[in-house]
Amino acid sequence: MKREVLLNPGPVTLSDRVREALTRGDWCHREPEFAALMQSINSRLTKIYAETADGFAAATLTGSGTSAVEGMIQSFAPREAKTLVVSNGVYGERVAAMLDMQNKPYVCTDGEWLEAIDMSRVTALLEEHPDVTTVVSVQHETTTGRLNDLSELGELCKARGLTLLLDCVSSFGCEAIEFDAWNVGAVAATANKCLHSVPALSFVLARNELWKQPSQACSVYLDLHSYQKAQYDTGFSPFTQSVQPAFALDAALDELQEQGGWQQRGESYRGRAAQIAATLEGCGVKTLLPKQEYSSVLWTWLLPEGWTYERLHDRLKTEGFVIYAGQGNLASSVFRIAHMGDIDSDMDRLCELLKEAFS
Repeated sequence: MKREVLLNPGPVTLSDRVREALTRGDWCHREPEFAALMQSINSRLTKIYAETADGFAAATLTGSGTSAVEGMIQSFAPREAKTLVVSNGVYGERVAAMLDMQNKPYVCTDGEWLEAIDMSRVTALLEEHPDVTTVVSVQHETTTGRLNDLSELGELCKARGLTLLLDCVSSFGCEAIEFDAWNVGAVAATANKCLHSVPALSFVLARNELWKQPSQACSVYLDLHSYQKAQYDTGFSPFTQSVQPAFALDAALDELQEQGGWQQRGESYRGRAAQIAATLEGCGVKTLLPKQEYSSVLWTWLLPEGWTYERLHDRLKTEGFVIYAGQGNLASSVFRIAHMGDIDSDMDRLCELLKEAFS
């Protein structure tokens, strides 16, 4: 079978080890061996970052990264007090849509996609709405590839005693997260991006103090308090979990640990990004954002004159590489390349193909 290399922001190209784990067997999700596996996975997820090893607990559910974000918003964004959404891309806007659908009170910065977080707007909204108790932000906004600088926002949350909820769906496992300095209450993430597993399982890590508070959910399936209590007490979940993807995530966590943890994974992504950047810039292709503003995970590139995304996508896919389109009003002017997955052996060939295309 022809190898297809995924350069989209998840799912990722799997290692042989993770792919083979999917065939480990057919298990019933209500048997003790699966319960033990889920308790082990939850424990290992809290240990990826040193600051969450104590004082945080995980809840894992079957669903995409968006389900984890929505579960986090359901469970922890208050029904009475306001939530401030710090938005500068599609995924911040999606959080606002979730709060709107849940009929929870919120205000939103409504930032421009190409701009960094506007802290003057954040401060103004907090002054205007003193009943805000919770702040939600996206760490890596894959709309543009921006790694949002959360230091000032986090320091503000810490100083004011505001709980910070983070969408870390495409940053967890490779980018630094300052849980204590930023007053992070919970993060939402997924198995099929920087952890290099398959789609199906996502998770939320939250402080034990938050798990002990009454759930704010107005949904049965996305009430994460019920997941966390059941998984901690017994290992079982309120609803059917995806079994084979749990095998894959278990194997992927082994690889992450053996390869040096989240720090080394981020370094590997930065090395790939630098190699691709040297190639594209050598061909005159320019980045959408200044290079220093990108995450290690994904960069967005401007389509050269005369190129369409479809033409570039189809040319590369013929050779086994899948890139990603822009979103919204960027769709006709950019393409995106992610650096995740088991793709070290494919990097030289990718760069040769890019050079051939744009020469």
